[in-house]
Amino acid sequence: MKLTLVGAGPGDPELITLKGVKALQQADVVMYDALVHPDLLDYCKPDALKVYVGKRINEYSCTQEEINPLIVHYAQQYGHVVRLKGGDSFIFGRGYEEMEYARQYGIETEVIPGLSSSYSVPALAGIPLTTRGVSESFWVVTGTTKTGQLSKDLHLAAQSTATVVILMGMHKLAEIMTVFGGSGKADLPVAIIQNGSLTDEQVVTGTVSTIAEQVAAAQIGSPAIIVVGEVARLRDLQLDELQQAIANH
Repeated sequence: MKLTLVGAGPGDPELITLKGVKALQQADVVMYDALVHPDLLDYCKPDALKVYVGKRINEYSCTQEEINPLIVHYAQQYGHVVRLKGGDSFIFGRGYEEMEYARQYGIETEVIPGLSSSYSVPALAGIPLTTRGVSESFWVVTGTTKTGQLSKDLHLAAQSTATVVILMGMHKLAEIMTVFGGSGKADLPVAIIQNGSLTDEQVVTGTVSTIAEQVAAAQIGSPAIIVVGEVARLRDLQLDELQQAIANH
């Protein structure tokens, strides 16, 4: 009996690790989430059982309390279970909870990290989370807590000079921007990246005071990440330079 937690990366199926692919090829059961690209399931053995346990806001889904015992059930019945999660299992993925639950039943566990959308999606969009002279550090904060309230860390992050990346925060975008505005940062650049790394990726840039209205106008929704900080301005500078270069030719 074995459970392998595999991070699928930010969305593009080519961004999974080689070790993650090998785990999929060996799995007897693959339990996968909503943000996992369906092409990744092509790596599975023909007779592997594929179980969708996706979790999305405002849609029916398996709860964590249902998923944990399912992992144990499939491991006991079939052998090797791969739990395939978007991004990285240990960054707001609740992978550690699943691993600890499985261990209580004597199930061997392994972790194969994945590229987290928190840094890979901004990078693919041309936004470095840190760069000399602009940002010395970054925070990664969840927009969704158990209580439904904003994380207290967000208030601290808004007072710093660091780049702030908010995951699972689109449903609270206006509230989040109010926090930054309250820290005197109404003009701070913001970038919203929807479906990062995929062909239908959309990016909207603005400021703390304007981004909510811009997102509504562009009809941007989840899944998306929010990047707040001076580095968000760098994407627009690159686009301006590209347009200038095209114009000069």
